[in-house]
Amino acid sequence: MDITGFTYTQLQVKEAVSKICTHFPDDYWALRDQDEKYPRELHAALVKGGWFGIALPGELGGAGLGISEATVMLQTVSQGGAGIAGAQHMFPRLISGEWKACFAVTEPSTGLETLKLRTRALRDGDEYRISGQKIWISSAQVASKCVLLAPTTPLEDLKKASEGLSLCIDIGKDLPGLELRKIKKMGAQAVDANEIFFDDYRVPADTRIGQEGQGFKIVR
Repeated sequence: MDITGFTYTQLQVKEAVSKICTHFPDDYWALRDQDEKYPRELHAALVKGGWFGIALPGELGGAGLGISEATVMLQTVSQGGAGIAGAQHMFPRLISGEWKACFAVTEPSTGLETLKLRTRALRDGDEYRISGQKIWISSAQVASKCVLLAPTTPLEDLKKASEGLSLCIDIGKDLPGLELRKIKKMGAQAVDANEIFFDDYRVPADTRIGQEGQGFKIVR
């Protein structure tokens, strides 16, 4: 691997995560792919090392590093064979591994054109009402929470398209208005891929991460 352009900290992250991944060789991933079971052993090992809080502030129990370091971590895990890539009270349970989270951004009609997302999260008192569809969302079947990126302000009302997106973190699989559909695929069966349908699905407004309309700045 060409290490040109990497910082010392990023190289340290890669080395440490690589050591964890050596305990999960190709045979492990072949078995997980065959039995379609979530790689809980890897999840536990990453939690033990504190890697699930890599980009969160230290006062929330995280490592206080950045998105670049988190990207290095995920790339390293993927190269190891896995092939995976506001609400402050929730972060400790995510970092500890008590909760698993999926990240819902991509949509059928927009793909990775994040500023053209069509799923809507409209404020209604102390809640957001969400309607729309996400696709190719990994680990939704086993996730306790879903980090959702969706417009909270109509595009025509914005001066900048990047200022209308917000992040919410919640998922209640038994609540009305939410449907998960597992996508059949060839290989990589250990990590499920899904379509998520929202039909006037409601989440508490205090599950928003950061300020309303600043979700794009957080994830970019």
